[in-house]
Amino acid sequence: MTTASIRHKLYDYIRVADDKKLHSIYNLLESEIEHANEWWKNKEFVAELDRRYEAMESGEDKGVTMEQLDASIQAAAQRRLKKAR
Repeated sequence: MTTASIRHKLYDYIRVADDKKLHSIYNLLESEIEHANEWWKNKEFVAELDRRYEAMESGEDKGVTMEQLDASIQAAAQRRLKKAR
């Protein structure tokens, strides 16, 4: 089973799970969930965000337009569909 299908199955399960099961799942994963949500405590990650922000502000990195981003996403989706066939 692929990672994507596992994610999809878990997502579907969590959406309809009863309260008791949700609490059990959360308790099982709580420390990882809390760690993942504390991105601001990761100095390397914050430094990378700062570097990218400054590159955008200075004009060193021009970024992409929403149209370019959308086209890139559409192209990736098309490649994924072709690969899945």
